Amino acid sequence: MSPFKDRLSLRRIATQGARNFVLASVFLAFVGDGSLAAAQSAGAADGIWISATELAGKPMSGPAWDALKAAADGDLGLPEVGYFNSRHDVRTLAVALVYARTGEAFYRTKARDALLSAIGTESTTTRAAQTCRNVVSYVISADLIELSEFDPLGDTAFRAWIDQIRFVVWPDGSMIEEDNERTNNHGRLCGMSRAAIAVYLEDWSELDSTAQVFAGFLGDRQAYDDFEWKYDLSWQNDEGNPVGINPVGAEKQGLSIDGALPEEMRRGGSFAIPPSQTGYPWEALQGILVEAVILDRAGYAVFDWSDQAILRSVEFIDRLDDQYPQAGWWATGDDTWLPWLINAIYETEFPTQPAAIGKCMGWTDWTHAPSVAQPVAVPALSRPGLILVVGLLLAWVSRSWRQGSSRAV
Repeated sequence: MSPFKDRLSLRRIATQGARNFVLASVFLAFVGDGSLAAAQSAGAADGIWISATELAGKPMSGPAWDALKAAADGDLGLPEVGYFNSRHDVRTLAVALVYARTGEAFYRTKARDALLSAIGTESTTTRAAQTCRNVVSYVISADLIELSEFDPLGDTAFRAWIDQIRFVVWPDGSMIEEDNERTNNHGRLCGMSRAAIAVYLEDWSELDSTAQVFAGFLGDRQAYDDFEWKYDLSWQNDEGNPVGINPVGAEKQGLSIDGALPEEMRRGGSFAIPPSQTGYPWEALQGILVEAVILDRAGYAVFDWSDQAILRSVEFIDRLDDQYPQAGWWATGDDTWLPWLINAIYETEFPTQPAAIGKCMGWTDWTHAPSVAQPVAVPALSRPGLILVVGLLLAWVSRSWRQGSSRAV
């Protein structure tokens, strides 16, 4: 087993436990009429980004749903994988999300046509980050609509495309090379798409390599330390041992730089007090967070790595926003989907606003907004029936716990 992978993170154990509770509740609800099949149907696969099971509890009303649905129903624009500011990819994701929530065939077909139309449009790429920024939502869309079952021939073509696109060498390098070498937003965007492709293709060795690089980026230099450092290191806590995210307790000239992204902060200028405002930390976090969610759902406990480095990176920006409120450090524009995701992952309460379409992701004010749990109505059972159900439930929970504990070792 790779030392960089926890086969089942604590978060996933908790999620699995919650899912088992829901499944048990559904079982109780249906045991009265014997419809066990209905209970079993709730145990869908996790998905690369999110699953239809999780989306089933999301509302189909309200501003966030209305924005998502309007995008899914509207003109998606032209697919331009090689264009930095393409939004066709995230709009395609909107269509796939609506299909996953409603099951309406129209949206499945529209999403399929949209993502297949993107094949080959990367030919205008001049930097790897252009393609890396735009591929991930297509991969997640294919997963959400279960393309392999819906259109096997289309899926074969899609798989061939995303497989080879990892190795195309652009003027600044390939997707994999950029991930391996760069700790700035370019590298993180490439790591994001690299991870998504690896999961979709079930290329677990490649995914493990991706996770190893990500661990190094977060600060574990023993996990990976082959990045290239070509520019200003003044925002580093230790310029002799640079990292992607500064460690706990990092401080310079009285300013806490714990959680700072040095490669992004330098884009605003060398270290100074007060710092020169720059939006690049949020740019990098788009790739960081999407890659982290993909890896976490695949079993890597990345949100806890390097003393919760990802959370600390957001807390650093939040501190700057408090210290220098006129500078405008908090998320705006196409970064507004990020706080919703952070809050969902870490159970924080960072400020949010309606989520705009991001550079590689969006719709998190619907997919990751807090949900209000609805009670499950349980019919009255006879004493023998109740004893049987409780026995089955205890056996089920015991087995799940044993499996989760053994896999987490």
